[in-house]
Amino acid sequence: MAKFNRYLITAALPYANGPVHIGHLAGCYIPADIYVRYLRAKKADVKFIGGTDEHGVPITIKAMKENVTPQDIVDKYHKIIYDSFTDMGISFDIFSRTTKQVHHETAADFFKTMYDKGLFEEKESEQFFDETANVFLADRYIVGTCPKCGNPNAYGDQCERCGTSLSPDELIEPRSTLSNAVPVKKKTKHWYMPLQNYEPFLKEWLLEGHKEWKNNVYGQCKSWIDGGLQSRAMTRDSSWGIQVPLPDAEGKVLYVWFDAPIGYISATKELTANWADYWCKDDTKLVHFIGKDNIVFHCVIFPAMLKGHGGYVLPENVPANEFLNIESEKVSTSRNWAVWVHDYVKDFPDQQDVLRYVLTSIAPETKDSDFTWKDFQQRNNSELTDIFSNFVHRTMVLMHKLCNGKVPAFHADLKDEKDDALFAALTASKQRIEDSLENFRFREALAEVIDISRSGNKYLQEREPWKLASAMAKDPSLAAANQKQIDNCLHLCLQLTANLAILVNPFLPFTAKKICHMLKVVDRMLEWENAGSLKLVNVGYPLREPEYLFSKIDDVKIQEQIDKLKAGLVKPAAAPVETKVKEMKPEIQFDDFAKLDLRVGTILEAEKVPKADKLLKLLVDIGTEKRTVVSGIAEHFTPEEVVGKQVTLVANLAPRKMRGIESQGMILMAENAAGKLVFVNPDAAVDAGSEVR
Repeated sequence: MAKFNRYLITAALPYANGPVHIGHLAGCYIPADIYVRYLRAKKADVKFIGGTDEHGVPITIKAMKENVTPQDIVDKYHKIIYDSFTDMGISFDIFSRTTKQVHHETAADFFKTMYDKGLFEEKESEQFFDETANVFLADRYIVGTCPKCGNPNAYGDQCERCGTSLSPDELIEPRSTLSNAVPVKKKTKHWYMPLQNYEPFLKEWLLEGHKEWKNNVYGQCKSWIDGGLQSRAMTRDSSWGIQVPLPDAEGKVLYVWFDAPIGYISATKELTANWADYWCKDDTKLVHFIGKDNIVFHCVIFPAMLKGHGGYVLPENVPANEFLNIESEKVSTSRNWAVWVHDYVKDFPDQQDVLRYVLTSIAPETKDSDFTWKDFQQRNNSELTDIFSNFVHRTMVLMHKLCNGKVPAFHADLKDEKDDALFAALTASKQRIEDSLENFRFREALAEVIDISRSGNKYLQEREPWKLASAMAKDPSLAAANQKQIDNCLHLCLQLTANLAILVNPFLPFTAKKICHMLKVVDRMLEWENAGSLKLVNVGYPLREPEYLFSKIDDVKIQEQIDKLKAGLVKPAAAPVETKVKEMKPEIQFDDFAKLDLRVGTILEAEKVPKADKLLKLLVDIGTEKRTVVSGIAEHFTPEEVVGKQVTLVANLAPRKMRGIESQGMILMAENAAGKLVFVNPDAAVDAGSEVR
């Protein structure tokens, strides 16, 4: 570590168009947090940078689907994402946003510097255009039938059913998601970065200079570079994003993959006036934590941008992880096949470290891995509870029972080979953990922590202090000698408990704090230099009562999660979307319509109705009262998506019981061409209870 005087650690900026799931945590956020907490424990000068990526097509598509503005979307999901990370103990120094002014200025200046140096090519090309909506279409705005599997709703860049990468030209019967019109080709001008000009630099810096990088990262980069790099557009036609800072660029924004990584720089600027020390001095170690889908952008394109601009350090490592599957299936947010972090925190309060432990234990460091709820249960019950927590709890209980609740003395004259072996195991484990953390092998490091607690259990079992106490009670003449042996055993076990707090802190920070609380020591004890010491708790010091660090999770709780996962699954479309309008119903008179009392309501609360895949239970404010409404929209919206929405309610509909819940009204919905329900709501906020007529 002496080579570097400061560390700059970044974690990928998630799109602010939905919540984060456990695949995100396992992919980069927990590994990044482990590494940062280790560096802080080493007293390193380190900044941990995060934030949300708030530009790009996924944001605008989400806004279009929900009939709100892109800003509404990013405001909503930035908070959900930030709260999820905070709840899970992801300890960013700053968690910023790419919609902030400091980022817009930083990204625009970065582009302009490269432009002024002549590093872009100006090209005219043909791109798909929606003549009805009068806009150019990004690939994600185009849907059609997949030529590989026949999915009628494949996107212009990928089919989410079969996973095939596509281009809009490959789609059968392509159509615009904005208007359902058939797109046409139209010429447009953009600025391209000629990546082929950076091949010599990338071969020397990356392929020759960083052979120590993980095989999955190095291999993907080598394949890209060896295959020959091409010019890549750095701008897009859009009204949402950072405007291209040139006079002839109306309607052009920076491409999100040019804009987003600059977010690391702008967030650091926001964090500290000394931001340039972290980005521009050669003795800074820059490490990007990402998932494998972001490797090329962080290892090839962004370094080429930094090199072209000049004056910035380059990443020293990019320890990208592979993907985490769930119950043997690929995570799919569109199908709702995911374990959402905010749901986990709600369902397992105060058990964040269980998830951190499991996801680190199965981290997809070299290949895709699989999360199952049964494995989650088994690791909690047999490893965290039966090994780690068991050792700490037994030590504390025996200390209170056999040593009057105070740290006993260690009698050096009675020290033997078992004591020496325990100390040697601790010393060796510390070194192996440190080596693993320095080289981003977090699974291996965590396994070492469990192994040393396993050694503590073995030592305690061999010493059997409870038997020594029992013998003393039967024969008082053994009291002096036996108590000294008890003292030595529990003294070492307490010192090992304190060491476990230090060693486990990067991985399970909430647990480390619980141990410190029981031992009545300050958090400063968690500094890495203290690991391996046998003088962490003072002789004669009274300690707090023991508490369980972890407890068993029963089968019922696990089955609930399995059922919840399966119940939330959205079935893929099986047939082409019908675009024709349904036949009108028979004519009615005005008096028939006048009988309806339509009111604007605001949804205050929403939850899924148990054992009913299609139903949400809503609490709707209609001004004069709050009503419970059961609505069949659960296959189209999550509870989180509808809270705060204004809706049109049939307020004088006779109450009706559905699944044992009395529904006091009906929400009006429309169905779009893709079969997706959309709210019939006012185009501007109005008072709840306003009459619709």
